[in-house]
Amino acid sequence: MSVKITERGWGGHFCCAPSCMFRRNTLLEKNGVYVVVSTVGSMVINKELEEVGHGRFYETMAFFSKSDDQRYHDADVSKQIDFDSDWAISEKDADDKANEMHDIVVEELSKKLEEGFLTE
Repeated sequence: MSVKITERGWGGHFCCAPSCMFRRNTLLEKNGVYVVVSTVGSMVINKELEEVGHGRFYETMAFFSKSDDQRYHDADVSKQIDFDSDWAISEKDADDKANEMHDIVVEELSKKLEEGFLTE
């Protein structure tokens, strides 16, 4: 069985995700292991574009899902997953680059799931 990839329509991490104009949330699943890849950016507060973190306007993070969430498998932000790919973009108006960054992380972590390197 290959990795099942599901694109979802809500922010996967970051308490200010509702203020972000750019949000991607991808669930990866294989053999009962659920991984959430989340990218946020283009955050608007008081009609001004703000950084989502120091020096960055976009960021991608990954997490194992909440063990007790058997419906949505939302991110357990206490179980962050490290990855080798780029995770931050310091320029404004870079949605295209953020999409690419997100896709590369999804590809990297899907490969690690396929190879059995990601387990809780």
